[in-house]
Amino acid sequence: MRKTWLYISSIFLLMLGACTKNFTAINTDPTQASSAVFDPNLLLPTAEIEYMTANQGYSAPILFQSMWVQIFASAAYPSYYSNGDKYVASSNILTYDASIWNDGYTAAGECYTIQSLIKSKGDSATLNNLNGIALIFQLLNLELITDTYGDCPYSQALQGASGVGYPVYDSQQSIYLSMLAKLDSVIPTLSASGAIPTNDIIYNGSIAEWQKFGYSLMLRMAMRLTKADAADAQTYAEKAYAGGVFTSISDDAYVTFDHTDNYNNSNSSALQTEEDYAEVKWDQKLISYLKTNNDPRLPVIAEVPQGGLTAASNESLAGNSTASVQVGMPNGYDENGGATDISNSPGYPGASTGAGGSNPTGNYSRPTSTLYLALNTPGFILTYAQTELLLAEAAARGWSVGASASTHYANGLAAALQTYGTFNGSTPISAGTATTYAAANPLDISSMTNSLAMINMQYWATVGTLFDFSEAWSNWRRSGYPVLTPVNYAGNFTGGVIPRREIYPSSEGTTNPTNYATAVKNLSGGDTWVAHVWWDQ
Repeated sequence: MRKTWLYISSIFLLMLGACTKNFTAINTDPTQASSAVFDPNLLLPTAEIEYMTANQGYSAPILFQSMWVQIFASAAYPSYYSNGDKYVASSNILTYDASIWNDGYTAAGECYTIQSLIKSKGDSATLNNLNGIALIFQLLNLELITDTYGDCPYSQALQGASGVGYPVYDSQQSIYLSMLAKLDSVIPTLSASGAIPTNDIIYNGSIAEWQKFGYSLMLRMAMRLTKADAADAQTYAEKAYAGGVFTSISDDAYVTFDHTDNYNNSNSSALQTEEDYAEVKWDQKLISYLKTNNDPRLPVIAEVPQGGLTAASNESLAGNSTASVQVGMPNGYDENGGATDISNSPGYPGASTGAGGSNPTGNYSRPTSTLYLALNTPGFILTYAQTELLLAEAAARGWSVGASASTHYANGLAAALQTYGTFNGSTPISAGTATTYAAANPLDISSMTNSLAMINMQYWATVGTLFDFSEAWSNWRRSGYPVLTPVNYAGNFTGGVIPRREIYPSSEGTTNPTNYATAVKNLSGGDTWVAHVWWDQ
């Protein structure tokens, strides 16, 4: 990885430690705080925000994964959305590709710095809870990185202060087993009787919530291994359930952004770009799924813009949210007048007319502006709905996770429908409506195959409409659901195959060449977009 990110911890610690002088604490220059007086709690919100930076906006997910997994579509070409919709490289593709790597290691580095400061202060007992939370959050970031790229620096990552400038790439298998073991060790050490972390923007220092988060993260990591290591997947899924995972939507982990202080939801910020707002549509696969199932989310999450180009670019003009008029856009089309012009797509709804001229994509559904576009819209990390759906799959596999697959599925579906109330304080789908819908649409338990398909389709729709595109992509690669038809647009960089990973940042070949070369050698087919990571077997 770039030395900039490798040395983030060392730079910060040197900044803190190098300026300490032989003065008493009261006479120490406050601009030259040493690690002995610096409160590591102050770094926690930075670490939490940095994770959202890595997993939102132009840090690849909305440009890549959102369309690879057919949550979004865009007919604009050329455009930076062609990276996702058509697997065709835009001019800045290598910058976008490196974003999760750089931002993820930055966030993990903030967590490592918290731990290093606690160690240097010699106050591990008092700050034990903060130390544990920092480790859990560090593992969250490392999971995102390895899921995206595969083998990566792990055991020697973040250790620039110790002189590790060229970290080895650990195998994804060893990374996952280590992450699960670390979670298993650290979560029980969190204690409500210990000091409560301050400045926590996710759970406001609640130790009980962080314990649930840790075990829910363990469950998600465990389920990644169902194809590659079923035995460890079962062991850790059962450990997670026994430890105590999320039990209601009040446990959901998300960040609400403080727009007044310039902290924004990067997905919302991207869609507020006039061009993006007019271009990005819900995918045909998603809208068809919701329509077929008469899903009450459809009129909540989708709207058809008012007619004409001018209205389609104006975020203050609400569209038509009637369920029956929603139409999803297929991937792989453009507006260039040739064979792949959107007007030639099956079921094309026609152009919309109005001020500014005819809009070729104006009758396709877009994300509801009032729900998704506010810059303080929450960014979701992990939810109760996800957790229950993963438990449903574990139960369907015969593992010991309490209730039946049917019960966990009903809980997950009902929770998924209610989660949208988190966005702006309204309750677009009531608990009663959600529960009734879940009861009327039970899990198909006629076979494990049918159960897994239904559970993972629901998981895809749930995380996709919460804009957690990386998670939708990762779970699709793991589970195989939904069954997607790839795009084969001219000039694409995958040979007409949906990408299975992102390539390593281009800088790795020059800044860490030996270890990079070893990692590439271990990839079947080399450093390509279509090579499979270890758990994607």
